[in-house]
Amino acid sequence: MLKSEEKLSDDQKTIKKVIYFSGIGLHSGDHGNVKIKPSTVDTGITFIRTDLSKDNIIKAHWSNVTSTKLCTTISNKNNVSVSTIEHLMSALSGMHIDNAIIEIDSSEMPIMDGSAKPFVKLIEKAGIENQIKKRKYLKVLKDVIVENDQGSACIRPNNQFSINLEIDFPCSVIDKQSCQLKMINGNYKQDISEARTFGFEEEVESLRNSGFALGGDLTNAVVVGKDRILNKEGLRYKDEFVRHKILDSIGDLYLAGYPILGFFEGIKSGHKLNNELLKKLLSDKNNWSLVN
Repeated sequence: MLKSEEKLSDDQKTIKKVIYFSGIGLHSGDHGNVKIKPSTVDTGITFIRTDLSKDNIIKAHWSNVTSTKLCTTISNKNNVSVSTIEHLMSALSGMHIDNAIIEIDSSEMPIMDGSAKPFVKLIEKAGIENQIKKRKYLKVLKDVIVENDQGSACIRPNNQFSINLEIDFPCSVIDKQSCQLKMINGNYKQDISEARTFGFEEEVESLRNSGFALGGDLTNAVVVGKDRILNKEGLRYKDEFVRHKILDSIGDLYLAGYPILGFFEGIKSGHKLNNELLKKLLSDKNNWSLVN
């Protein structure tokens, strides 16, 4: 179990300075330039497609999720979208950034090294600014569960955000892994942010023929062969695979629009179940309340 006992911050936060970075999209292979700017209180996270002149604003919100196939994609009512947002959203959540404007001139976020570590470093370099308004938290009041043929996702009442995830792959290199984390400011950076996305060597050709993983390589993903990891540097964590799934889940759940006070448990869950869980949780106001 991974633990941290630091207290929750009461103030909303944004970044102090503008952040710039660029890179290729994991699935599209397209190059994108990104600028993250500070934003005012209560504005949340907003994406702006700067390669388009109008109808280019997309709020980072669960109701705007339009695809969960291999990544999380959000779109506005004009079908303008940004995909693979989960790693950046995870970093923003882990670093307690409430308000930011993300400008991008491509339809897919750069994959960077496949983890959230580059984003965490950029946020730290820019600095974090406390804002003159208290944070609001989405407090879970009742157990909510969703499930499908592959797995399940559940969220229960809790006084802080905790997560427990289990994965199980028919592959000796990964097999069955589980990890539990109390996500309080401090341990996200060390215990989760460096975990990279991963894929299987035997699936690469099929994915690329379907228009996915066109920008993927050993510099931005862990590639699993039949009986070994193909990356020469090996793994960053002994259980890097399940930790990356936690990283993804943290990003997906931040689309609630607020930091969550609840215990999330996923068993072979993914982007689809994470979004379905938010839909079910937030569809009934008896399931949650906003607290300071």
